[in-house]
Amino acid sequence: MRAATMADIARRAGVSRIAVSYALNGRPGVSADLRERILDIARELGYRANGPALALHGAAARAVGFVLLRSSAALTVEVFRRQLIAGIQAELSGHGFALALQMVTDLDEETRVHRRWAAERRVDGVLICDPRPDDPRIAAVRALRLPAALIGVTPDERLPGAWCDDVPWSRELADHLAGLGHRHIARVSGPDGMLHTAVRDEALRTAAGAHGVRTTIVRGDYTGESGARLTRQLLQDPRRPTAIVYDNDVMAIAGLGVAGELGLTVPGDLSIVACEDSPLCQVVGPPLTVVRRDIAAYGALATAQLFVALEGTGGPPVQARGGHLEIRRSTGPAPGTDRGDPLDPGLGTDRGDPLDSGPNGTGRQWRP
Repeated sequence: MRAATMADIARRAGVSRIAVSYALNGRPGVSADLRERILDIARELGYRANGPALALHGAAARAVGFVLLRSSAALTVEVFRRQLIAGIQAELSGHGFALALQMVTDLDEETRVHRRWAAERRVDGVLICDPRPDDPRIAAVRALRLPAALIGVTPDERLPGAWCDDVPWSRELADHLAGLGHRHIARVSGPDGMLHTAVRDEALRTAAGAHGVRTTIVRGDYTGESGARLTRQLLQDPRRPTAIVYDNDVMAIAGLGVAGELGLTVPGDLSIVACEDSPLCQVVGPPLTVVRRDIAAYGALATAQLFVALEGTGGPPVQARGGHLEIRRSTGPAPGTDRGDPLDPGLGTDRGDPLDSGPNGTGRQWRP
């Protein structure tokens, strides 16, 4: 059977071959609606890009696609994505594969990129980060018959990938802060709608609640701007928290700056924790208590699962090594708490509430 060509797509769509070329290659010159229609037709016809290597050898693309819902500017400061990409590339290089990386602003745009890559045979498979409940990207790659692996807590056990269990370190974190006498903890999370955000919300709520500690959760977007804005709001509230936990290093460092602007000392007036580590977390004053994970190994593991799927033997997602709390100088006793009695229930924002020390509540030492 003859392979479909751009001319076939053009005839079916009733447009010029140039318009088809623009649509398939993501170039300006066609409307968004027309581009989508052309990509639909290309997929229906089973069109594959006729690059020189494909034409001569019929070879695979030998590339894996990875789309990030971030700006390129955010990528330069956010350690998680940089380390994740480093791990992905390390695994790819061992297989002689390249990485096709693209930034987008929403899930619909990410799906369009997947469809274009599939139509043009630009990649052999894709990695999907930060899964959502009823994630539209999963349905899209299935319809495209595009091999995929997930990075993060999965809504579908049938797709391969890797995930981290955030519950153990959330308990460790709650034990540490409760053991220092904190009675009101705030969490500055990433955007709503991602499965790992919901898991972390519930894990911290449950673990803190076991100690009688109140939690407040606000939504950021991983940027310093959101970290600063939300920290200011939290600290200007009359019932402000005595500890703030940030979902990444960038928001935590911005929060540290705001605390200083407001005349608060860390950790004397406020304890700060970052749920990702970075060199900046170690050199700011004071160095930040963090949740440490081997993010590069996480990316490499997810990529390895994609290769297993490409070989036709893919299985359910595998669990990556989890994070652990590294205590530095940004966490200390809650204001007014006698360091020798960190679990005094009469201290904190919810005075008089009982505080269950739990099995680890008094055993963790603050390292100056």
